[in-house]
Amino acid sequence: MLDGTTIAACKTDKGTAIAGDGQITMGQNTIFKQSAKKIWKLYKGEVLAGFAGSVADAMTLFERFEHKLEQEKGNLSKASVELAKEWRSDKVLRRLEALLLVANLDKMFIISGSGEIIEPDDNVAAIGSGGAYALSALKMLSKHSDLAPGEMACEALNTAAEICVYTNSHISVEELRAQGD
Repeated sequence: MLDGTTIAACKTDKGTAIAGDGQITMGQNTIFKQSAKKIWKLYKGEVLAGFAGSVADAMTLFERFEHKLEQEKGNLSKASVELAKEWRSDKVLRRLEALLLVANLDKMFIISGSGEIIEPDDNVAAIGSGGAYALSALKMLSKHSDLAPGEMACEALNTAAEICVYTNSHISVEELRAQGD
């Protein structure tokens, strides 16, 4: 299985950003790729999405999520609920091993295969092997800096890359800027 990654997201009044590292790990001890892209803009560039977990599983989920966004006309909350319901109830999808972190300018969710849709309390979230490290960094940066969301997410990933062997510093960032920024 190919996995091992860290995704971090931050939402402020300046906008929303998701950053992801580029490392894909095969098994427990082989770096398979260092510059993979794990975050995308979806639905007319209005929604950001990133994944952690099995690459093939995440690609399947991205397709389903993008379809749900189209069906729900870009409504992130409804598309997330519909994906979680389908993911949880479908016998094949239920076995997929991945997490999605999705966001727009208004909302942010972590979606899992067991049906959870988690909206963070403090507009920061992180998933994946280095997620706890990135989340800690994001919490501190959001309280004690005035960096833009993309800068905070990138710095959080750099912190995770210094600690987590499944996270590297080949970071990609996607951003949505608030009106006027």
